[in-house]
Amino acid sequence: MASSESTVKVSVKWRLKAWWEGYDLDDVRARLDQGTEETQPADETPIPPLPPETVEGDAPEAMVWDDQRLATTQLIWGEGYCGPGGPEYVTSMSKLLGMSSKMSVAVIGAGLGGPSRVLADEFGAWITGYEESEQLATKGMGLSKKAGLEGKAPIQHYDPSSDAPFERTFDRAYSKEALYTVEDKPKLLKNIYDQLKESGLFLINDYTLSNVDALANKDVQKWLRQEPFQPYPIPNDTMENLLTDCGYVLRVNEDITDAYIEMIAKSWAGVAEVIEALTKHEEDQSETIQRLIKEAEFWMLRSKIMQEGLVRAWRFLAYKPAEVK
Repeated sequence: MASSESTVKVSVKWRLKAWWEGYDLDDVRARLDQGTEETQPADETPIPPLPPETVEGDAPEAMVWDDQRLATTQLIWGEGYCGPGGPEYVTSMSKLLGMSSKMSVAVIGAGLGGPSRVLADEFGAWITGYEESEQLATKGMGLSKKAGLEGKAPIQHYDPSSDAPFERTFDRAYSKEALYTVEDKPKLLKNIYDQLKESGLFLINDYTLSNVDALANKDVQKWLRQEPFQPYPIPNDTMENLLTDCGYVLRVNEDITDAYIEMIAKSWAGVAEVIEALTKHEEDQSETIQRLIKEAEFWMLRSKIMQEGLVRAWRFLAYKPAEVK
């Protein structure tokens, strides 16, 4: 960081400009320090300095799902969500599954349960959310109980490497950015296939690699090290082969990266108002603000590698054909 950081406070406006428009934050500080026309307005409340930047060669810490991070992420994505795709998006996208109130649905990567509760509310389906993180599963179940949906949309912890991770069959399955953290993808996909009823549909949204060479990129490596679970992303054509090897027939196989980049940018566009409100809070909110800054940098990096085509957001709609008798 520039030496001026100890004396110059960078405003909310300029921090966001640096994050989302690709400006050099040190250059912004230098301009402020020199008293140029872009000097911070006197009436704008300064916020604490950014956390120390990662030194070249240092491994960044994983962004673990602790209580503080869960509270922070919901300030951006909304209650019950810890990433892109709110209620309207989930409802729109899930119409591909053709659900009804008589159906049972497995949600893989349930997170805090926001999508599961939306599916239960909008379609009347019986949802079971499966989440790899015990912390997320516990909090997600608490939110389902709070909404009176503990029976209709329970969230439970599961181990994707288990020989039998699912205790029942289901009519539909939906995986929301969950497969890229699974090491043994063939095993989990086969387990889902075996539990999916005949003529069932499996909708997958996931992060994929443009190709295996993308793993050599330093920004991709940094992203992988920051994930709370060790990621094992693969190219989309490899995922396609894994699905068809299981017996699925692909009905949708499409790149949805632009939509994800837009959702990320749209959600973070309102962070200035969130931070400004926190600075005016009666209690000291500096730790929350710092966490918001760290979270923003995490999502800026993900958005960057997606914009550069190194990592893509991909959608598959897989169909399990009925056995010919």
